[in-house]
Amino acid sequence: ALTPDSSRFWPALTYKVGKSQDSYDKQYLRDYLTSIDFDMRTPIDLPPTVLDNTLKKYIEAYVKLTGNRPDLS
Repeated sequence: ALTPDSSRFWPALTYKVGKSQDSYDKQYLRDYLTSIDFDMRTPIDLPPTVLDNTLKKYIEAYVKLTGNRPDLS
């Protein structure tokens, strides 16, 4: 199965060779953790904006792949 975590998906309209791409995977979260020098050992609480933006990426990927909005209830 192709998922945002097992494959890299980029929006074709904004793709630029040799540049960091907007993606539909957890790269947004990785970039945040890098920006705060996260040591990958110490538990942290993620800011609500990081959680919300990560969720939006996954919802956007789901909608692009299925044409439907996910039921998150």
